[in-house]
Amino acid sequence: MSGSINYISCGLLWIGLLVKLPDLIRHWSERSLRAVNGVLALASLCFLFGAPASVQVINRVSGVPNLAAPLTYASITAYSAALLIMIACWRGGPSLRRTTLSWIYGYTAVLTGIGALFMLGDAAEERSSDFDTYYATTPWISEMVVLYLIAHLAAVTVSAVWSLRWGFEAEVRRRPWLRASLLTIGTGTVISSGYSICKLIAVVARWTGRDWAVLGTSIPPLCAGLGAVLTVVGVLLPMAGHHLSAWRDFFRLAPLDAVLDPVLTDRALRVERPRSPFLWGTWRWSTIHNGLLAIETLYDERLYDHTLGTEFERTGDWSRATSAAWAATIAAAVRRSTQPVLETTGAPARLSHPRDAESLVLIADAVKRCERETRAVEPGPAAARSV
Repeated sequence: MSGSINYISCGLLWIGLLVKLPDLIRHWSERSLRAVNGVLALASLCFLFGAPASVQVINRVSGVPNLAAPLTYASITAYSAALLIMIACWRGGPSLRRTTLSWIYGYTAVLTGIGALFMLGDAAEERSSDFDTYYATTPWISEMVVLYLIAHLAAVTVSAVWSLRWGFEAEVRRRPWLRASLLTIGTGTVISSGYSICKLIAVVARWTGRDWAVLGTSIPPLCAGLGAVLTVVGVLLPMAGHHLSAWRDFFRLAPLDAVLDPVLTDRALRVERPRSPFLWGTWRWSTIHNGLLAIETLYDERLYDHTLGTEFERTGDWSRATSAAWAATIAAAVRRSTQPVLETTGAPARLSHPRDAESLVLIADAVKRCERETRAVEPGPAAARSV
C-alpha cells in the first residue's frame, strides 16, 4: 500500500480509539473492551510504522539503520496477539484467564526475542523495502525475521480457525452482528496469512541460493493491507451494530412511546433527550420503562388473555399474539390511568410487562400495526357522506 493509504488508515483507527476511549475509561475492568482498544491501537501502529516515509524518519532520527524493521515487526506481532486475546475474550468460558495469559506470556517472549536478535545481529545497510530477503542469510537477523513471521502466521491461523468455526455455530446465527464480525475477521486473517507465507517462501528461497525478492516485497503488503482492513472492520462491526440497532429501536419504539405519552407527561416521567445520538435508543427504552412501571398495577389480565387467544387463533403466531396482547393491555392501562377515580385492590398484578428492548420493539410494532388496521377500516369522507 502507498504511504498515504497507511496514514489514512492509521487516522481512521485513531478516530475509532477516541470514540471508544470514554467507554474504556468508565469500564476499564472489562477485558474484552481493553482487548478491542488494544487491537485498534496496535493496528494503527502497524500502518504508521509500515509507511515508507515513517521508515525513513525512524531510521534517520534514531541514527540506527533499519530500526524501523524491528519496530514494525514488534507492532505486527503484538497486534496479532491482541487479536487472539480479543476473540478469546468475546468467547469467554472457564479457561479464558489461562488462555489469555498463555498468549500474553508467549508473545511477550517473542517480542523480547525480536529486540534481542536485532541487537545481536548486524544490519548496517538500510533496506526500506526488502529487509527480510536481503538479510535472510545474516546471522541473528535471519532468526529474527523467521521468528516474527512464524509468530504472525501462528496467530492469524489460530484467529482464523477460532473466528470462522465460532461464526458458523448455531448459537451465533441468532446474533447477526457478531456473526458478521467473526466471518469478516476470519476472512481478514486468512488473507493476512499470505503476508507471512509469501515472506517465508522468499526467505527460504534465499537460503537455497534463489532470489525471489519480488515475492517478499510485492504480494505481502497487499495481503497485510487488505487483511488488516477487513480484520479491523470486523472488530468494529459489533460496535457499529450496537449503535445501528439502538437507532433502529429509537424509531421503532416511537408508537409505544406515543401511547404512554399521557402517563409520561402527567407524571413528569419523561426526561430530556440526551444530545448524543448514540444514547437515543437507550433514552427511549428507559423512558418507556418508566411509563410501564407507573401503570403496571392497572393491567387487565382478562383483556390480555382474551387478546392473546384471539390473535393467536387468527394468526397462529405466538410472538405476534403476545405483542398484540401487550399492546392492547398497555393502551387500556393508560386510559385507566387518566380516569379521575381508579378502583384498586392493592393486590400485586400478576402480569409483568417485558423489560428487554427486543420485546418492547415487538410491542411497538403491534401498536403501529393496530393503528394501521384501525385507519384502514375507518370510513373515508366519501363513505361518511353516503351513510
